Amino acid sequence: MKKISKRAWMAMALAIALLAGLLIFVGSYFVNAKDWVTFPGSPHVYTGVNPDCGRIYDRSGMLLLNTDDGRVYSTDETVRRSTMHLLGDRDGYISAPLLKTYASKMFGFDVVNGLYTDEPGSVAARLTISAAVQSAAQQALSGYRGTIGVYNYKTGELLCAVTSPSYDPDNVPDVANDTTGSYEGVYVNRFFDASYTPGSIFKLVTAAAALETIPDVQSRTFQCDGKTIIGGQEIICNGVHGSLDLAGALAHSCNVAFGELAAELGAETLQDYAEKLRLTGSFSCEGYTVASGKIDLSQADDGDVAWAGIGQYTDQVSAPAFLRYMGAIANGGQAAEPYLMQRVRKGDDITYEAKTVLSDAVLKPETADTLTKLMRNNVQSVYGDWQFGGLSVCAKSGTAEREGQTANAMFAGFVLDSSCPVAFVVFVENGGSGSAVAAPMAAKVLQTCAQVLSAEAAAKSQMSSI
Repeated sequence: MKKISKRAWMAMALAIALLAGLLIFVGSYFVNAKDWVTFPGSPHVYTGVNPDCGRIYDRSGMLLLNTDDGRVYSTDETVRRSTMHLLGDRDGYISAPLLKTYASKMFGFDVVNGLYTDEPGSVAARLTISAAVQSAAQQALSGYRGTIGVYNYKTGELLCAVTSPSYDPDNVPDVANDTTGSYEGVYVNRFFDASYTPGSIFKLVTAAAALETIPDVQSRTFQCDGKTIIGGQEIICNGVHGSLDLAGALAHSCNVAFGELAAELGAETLQDYAEKLRLTGSFSCEGYTVASGKIDLSQADDGDVAWAGIGQYTDQVSAPAFLRYMGAIANGGQAAEPYLMQRVRKGDDITYEAKTVLSDAVLKPETADTLTKLMRNNVQSVYGDWQFGGLSVCAKSGTAEREGQTANAMFAGFVLDSSCPVAFVVFVENGGSGSAVAAPMAAKVLQTCAQVLSAEAAAKSQMSSI
């Protein structure tokens, strides 16, 4: 009898466990089933590694990709090349994390019928990028490896996230047998997946730390004789600048002045500011895991810290992270988080609408204001307003030295004009001089940005008057 009783209790416990498990599963089904059926392994959603989920448009309404019947890209070759790393290719060599992230918003699903697709043309996603700006950036980078990024520092909208080299997904080259080097690293999305030695653009980090921790830094003068010794290491400058204040030191990108400032700040403070400005580590952006930035001064002596303060030593930054930092300066110390997906529509329903997300303040407003004035002075006194077509550009160039290789060319900054509130980064591998190579690229792209945003404003004004 005791054995029967024990068995009955065991059977009852198993029945309760089964019922509980069933209830948990049913609950999970109602809550998570949509994500389950759109996971990357689903043969109903993905061709290769990329989802086929409706039509993808740029911010102006240009059709970039139509997956209603296969993958049909833009009719414009330059647009196809410039957007391929965002949209993915047909064969899965280049993935599209952006589309994977929003796949569940673009497919229909209900608990009765499961996964379904709406009528062709009923699912549409609008990106924040501009095909015109992407094309301008792709053409500017022609013949170089690198990346150009532009975003609205008020809203977070990415207008441009171009990587080079690229190729036409409608005319795929024989990459494996290419002997010209034209497609070296072509499968890498250099905007999201690469980090670079920043060179002198990192002086904007050193300047921020100095402005907030050294009380007399703006009234101080620095003496540059072309080189100096810090911590037993020779810090070589790009010229003999004589006596300079902070504005002059930044405008002339004086290694002596910024090496001395970095050593005075010390390893801990400089590293803390790089982390505070969110330039180290990685972060997620629209399904992409952004390449990690790095500054490791744990074993650095004063000479190493000096080199780190001018953007060398172990310094590494990614394009999205530095772009966000430029946005923080332009926006009074608080950055808008960058994003690519503006809206998803399924039939008459909006299943996703982006919202601006602002970070915590990473700089004091007065620091951001001073950096803005310093960067504006750089353009007015060194780079030249003439090349930016009337835009009020604030910027810093960088030439990142690499042993045995041609230096990387960098240019980063933002536009003050309220009609074109964009921040930008240009990273050119083996480009040489940042001011000579990267700055003209930025100028071309910014002119296109201004035209696109002006046309949008005009269209909006016309609609409001009707």
